[in-house]
Amino acid sequence: VQLQASGGGLVQAGGSLRLSCAASGSIFRVNVMGWYRQAPGKQRELVAAITSADITMYADSVKGRFTISRDNAKNTVYLQMNSLKPEDTAVYYCKLEMHSIHYWGQGTQVTVSS
Repeated sequence: VQLQASGGGLVQAGGSLRLSCAASGSIFRVNVMGWYRQAPGKQRELVAAITSADITMYADSVKGRFTISRDNAKNTVYLQMNSLKPEDTAVYYCKLEMHSIHYWGQGTQVTVSS
């Protein structure tokens, strides 16, 4: 299983970005996909997650600003990030969990300037 993330970049505060993460390989239809982030000097934290039944959850810090979605036919998860703040600056990682195994994609840098 491989995960390929894309969509990071540099944006001004208040702006938007959309991250994508495509999974390839043997993907079981029942799974959870999510986005995590890690800022310099901080631990990796969960940003948002979505199950294959489209049940979502969000970190309190991003509720109302970020939206996670998925396309099961493409095994792809998206993170729409609006009203970005400088504190959203981090490396964002996607993760796929199935059969209690966690698969991680490479990180994509998101930088929000003030």
